Amino acid sequence: MKVVVFAYHEIGYVCLEELINFGAHILCLFTHKDDPGEEVWFRRPAVLAGQHGIPIYTPDDLKESKWKNLVADMNPDVLFSFYYRKMIPIEILDIPRIGAFNLHGSLLPKFRGRCPVNWALIQGETRTGLTLHSMVEKPDAGDIITQRTVNITFDDTAYTLFAKMTRGAQDLMREILPSIADGSFPRTPQAILGPSSYFGGRKPEDGIISWEKDAVTVYNLIRATTHPYPGAFTYLDSRRFFIWKAYPEAGLWDRAPGTIVSTRPLLVNTGKGVLRLLRVQWEGENEADGDAFAAAHKLDNKILGGTT
Repeated sequence: MKVVVFAYHEIGYVCLEELINFGAHILCLFTHKDDPGEEVWFRRPAVLAGQHGIPIYTPDDLKESKWKNLVADMNPDVLFSFYYRKMIPIEILDIPRIGAFNLHGSLLPKFRGRCPVNWALIQGETRTGLTLHSMVEKPDAGDIITQRTVNITFDDTAYTLFAKMTRGAQDLMREILPSIADGSFPRTPQAILGPSSYFGGRKPEDGIISWEKDAVTVYNLIRATTHPYPGAFTYLDSRRFFIWKAYPEAGLWDRAPGTIVSTRPLLVNTGKGVLRLLRVQWEGENEADGDAFAAAHKLDNKILGGTT
């Protein structure tokens, strides 16, 4: 099976690894140059491709005709996309003999679009998963080939959930590759699986906390954006204040949302319930234990929120 791979990130790495283990003839890898503004905490498919002598391309614009011509000249059987961040033109998707397939980090048709792992946590989902689907011109809309469910616990963060997704991606690819190679794979139209939902990309500024929301909703935002992501934040004394770890606790306080109602433990009132702050950081300073931070600063009755 001759394969062209478009891949990035940790899931891109392990899926490329599964293709190599399967014995696929990998014609080339299309990937991304690392963004100097992004924390690269994951293994990069380019490193693995380099170790196996696989040609690597990092195009800025796939619409340039030379990329379509390059893929066409390779005459691939299959094209795979694993966490590749750019739209692949339909002219390229139509080239492979067997088909073009993308691995998406949700149970389609739910959570189409960008950052599905983070969004699933923000939305308080108790399960998500992975979907291998055929690629069509509209993103994340093609027929489903196979899916794997991943359970979300209340203690999961984006990092721990991504680790579960990575293991699920390996298992999914290992199971489906034989039927991809011989063309016997199933196809299920997404429309028969229920309504779709779409979520867009996220920016660091989207991590701002609204204390008027309930404690569980705020907690979900914090665990969805904590390390290695940019973090959820509020403002304390007009300075950006990151909350890297927190946990909702029972309690009713007749205080405005965002008010610090206790410093030992460090508790903040929300629109419903209180949130215990476990790891915090003033921007530009060291991260600290919440109770230790409270002991070092006069925080009684201060109100978190607002802007600079």
